[in-house]
Amino acid sequence: MTDKKPVVVGIGELLWDLLPDGKRAGGAPVNFVYHATQLGAEGYAISAVGDDVNGIEILRELERVKIRKIISRCPFPTGTVEVVLENGLPRYTIVENTAWDNIPLSEEARAVVRRADAVCYGTLALRSEKSRQTIKTLLAEVPERAYKFFDVNLRGSYYSKELIGELLAKANVFKINDEEIKTVRELFDLRGSDEDACRELLQKYHLRYLIFTAGEKYSTVYSPDEESSLETPRVKAVDTVGAGDAFSGAFIYSLLTGKSLQEAHRKAAEVAAFVVTQPGAWPDYGKFFSE
Repeated sequence: MTDKKPVVVGIGELLWDLLPDGKRAGGAPVNFVYHATQLGAEGYAISAVGDDVNGIEILRELERVKIRKIISRCPFPTGTVEVVLENGLPRYTIVENTAWDNIPLSEEARAVVRRADAVCYGTLALRSEKSRQTIKTLLAEVPERAYKFFDVNLRGSYYSKELIGELLAKANVFKINDEEIKTVRELFDLRGSDEDACRELLQKYHLRYLIFTAGEKYSTVYSPDEESSLETPRVKAVDTVGAGDAFSGAFIYSLLTGKSLQEAHRKAAEVAAFVVTQPGAWPDYGKFFSE
């Protein structure tokens, strides 16, 4: 481990999750950055918000949690997602044609990704042409040494086999859960067990790591040479919003600070378990460090 903070970047949706108890800042790539930042990374969010009250408030939230921002203001509403919890599990209704659908390319964003140690992205923010072109351009400038973390994050109809395959080809780390793999297996005609499917994707796309999460049951991390499988810690869940992103951010931060695959996996499971005991995707880490 060195004294230099790893540089972690999230590119894509920045939005308000409209939960039953109020709105909370979110968006999978920025959630990833939030957790890495809370653990010690130098975190950046690349996205867009509107010239509205929601935009002003979410920028203040980024400042409050010390996420550095390359956030454009544009004439579209700041993104929102209605989140309904059913037995603690979230169901999402995502508003279309929002600010994060219109992320412009900037020299500032290009400069940050060129020095990134890890960049996180998903399928959702590529649903629009504007953000799709910006994100593809930025991913092409990420250093070869960096972790290019693709969280498939399937939502609604905002994905296709072609898009998933294209984004997998740009990645060296891929995360998928036990629900998403059903869709991916069908799209890519993956046979055998879920483990067989994960290993096939790992090999076909020359990934450094493939992360498979199965909610409250277990998680497994595959690499070409190693495998780590852990039961999910038993906790009293409040909601699971952002738990997968917490896992991802903690895992990558741990790797970047010199931890082994097994150590990084244990930290990721520990952080995700903490997050499900707290409301929203950006919990107060003071409670985590005090435990």
